[in-house]
Amino acid sequence: MRWMRFTIRPLTAFGSQIRGDTLFGQLCWAARERFGPERLEAWLDGYTEGRPFLVVSDGFPADHLPRPQVPLARIGIKVEPERRKSFKRRAFIPQAWVADAPDIAATFRRMAGDDGGAEKPWEEAVHLHNSISRITATTGGDFAPYGLKEWVAKTERFDIHAVFDETRFGEDDLTRLFEDVGRIGYGRDASTGLGKFQVIDQAGERPAGQAGGGSWLTLAPCAPQGGAWRVRDCFYQPFTRFGRHGSIAAVGPNPFKRPILLADTGAVLTPRDFDEAQLFAGRGLGGTASPISLDEAFAATVHQGYAPVVPVRLPRGSEEPLASRREETVS
Repeated sequence: MRWMRFTIRPLTAFGSQIRGDTLFGQLCWAARERFGPERLEAWLDGYTEGRPFLVVSDGFPADHLPRPQVPLARIGIKVEPERRKSFKRRAFIPQAWVADAPDIAATFRRMAGDDGGAEKPWEEAVHLHNSISRITATTGGDFAPYGLKEWVAKTERFDIHAVFDETRFGEDDLTRLFEDVGRIGYGRDASTGLGKFQVIDQAGERPAGQAGGGSWLTLAPCAPQGGAWRVRDCFYQPFTRFGRHGSIAAVGPNPFKRPILLADTGAVLTPRDFDEAQLFAGRGLGGTASPISLDEAFAATVHQGYAPVVPVRLPRGSEEPLASRREETVS
């Protein structure tokens, strides 16, 4: 497996924030259109058996990673009350704050005492639409103006990380698919012009993690269910995906999928057997054995339950009960 980082520049507002599982679905549809359904089926062979051909992350502000979802009490950090709001707003941290720190506690200490980091990179906006009755040639009633929520990027560059099996899927193929999705548009209401972006850079490098690792920081929503984990050292926010099909399946008799419970981006997962060379975690969802599609014509649909991962290290003593640990106040 190889790691590739794509840097993109948003060209329009977005109907949806960039999430890895949704982007994977759109890349699959783009692959079907560009290379044909037979080639996509070949790439998806073994997807639900732990052999994904592609795993993609959320979109992050350039050179940033998601904030680890670790309770501060668990790592002995206490933030002064007057700094708590600004601390909580920082959803992303510079990659260097992870790579240069010996463990997650050190990363949070720097985060609490520094004004760096990035808040949420999207700003919510409302775009007003209108429609005209063909009978009365005017608006009113069911044709009154209405607003749709959009997301406007507050940063010019986003990083999207991708892990792919280079023995089955080439770097050039992946680049073409990213460019296709950028031209077509990502997410909701792409057909109205939303979600367009341009790929401005790409590099084959994994963000540096914390030496000694032991745990994973996930870069996309993932499905850790069924894995061999050290449960007491796993932290995440639950995330329920109410998905629906895209492309031609969106106009079928039932475009919706079954709800899926995932661990949201920024989860810290600790496997029983840690392998620093591992590039992704989680498992593939769906397929004919466990269909997620409500439309029988698309029973083989899969959903990305994998996530690219960066090694991080929980501080020593984090396995102790909370009551026995002393908190360190950061001002």
